[in-house]
Amino acid sequence: MSGDPRLPLRYVAIGDSLSEGVGDEPWPDGSPRGWTDRLAALLTAHYGQHRPIHYANLAVRGYKTAQIVDTQIQTAIALRPSFVTLTAGMNDIMRPRVDFGALKSALGGIVEPLISAGAEVFVVPIPNLAGVSPAGRLINTRRLRLNAIYQHLVDTHGVLPLTDTTNSVFEDPRAWDEDRLHLATLGHERLACAAAASFGLPIGFDFLGAPDGPAPVRTGGTEAQWWWKHVRPWVYRRLTGKSSGDGRVAKRPELGPIVTDGY
Repeated sequence: MSGDPRLPLRYVAIGDSLSEGVGDEPWPDGSPRGWTDRLAALLTAHYGQHRPIHYANLAVRGYKTAQIVDTQIQTAIALRPSFVTLTAGMNDIMRPRVDFGALKSALGGIVEPLISAGAEVFVVPIPNLAGVSPAGRLINTRRLRLNAIYQHLVDTHGVLPLTDTTNSVFEDPRAWDEDRLHLATLGHERLACAAAASFGLPIGFDFLGAPDGPAPVRTGGTEAQWWWKHVRPWVYRRLTGKSSGDGRVAKRPELGPIVTDGY
């Protein structure tokens, strides 16, 4: 970790539902735990005795990239982060139409001011979700274009990828929640470990490998239940112009320490 070792490391997570932690087990107050909370706890456990970790999470589920620019960037800069993790773009490419030029510009509009303010910025490449849900197959070309934008940010702005998600546990259905749109607890745990390893923390197991045993078998019944319980409400929100983020605010808007028990 860079910076003055006498000062706290200031970690700010921004983005969408992935960074908010949707799909993970909740904290006692009902807010989702998520991989960024888990990463903050791992960093605290490793560095905390010598250098405090202060952590904030501004992410809100359902937000598209332009909304992240409008509502999170200036707040993040004001927190003077040492580093920022960013997840953005999936809600854009899930819409019927995508302006990739505008998406590229918006993502640049996120990372440029953060880097100019002295923060390191990390992104999470999107895995191939073809084996997770039918939607994953439909958006695969768009996913590749989004990852190409991420790579452009890496090449031209010094953004850093947190981990390689290709051929990893993040392409295994067991890493995903029953809605097949958000990581499950397993996925959040593994992403936290992958991020921690990229920061040099020792992780004592193959965190990118698939869990033992076969994935659950999907039947006509499970697919029908998935469509009724999860796809139908998602389509309804699209048709009515609603978002899962409507009325929501950041779960952790202020910097502060995080508990380390059971990261």
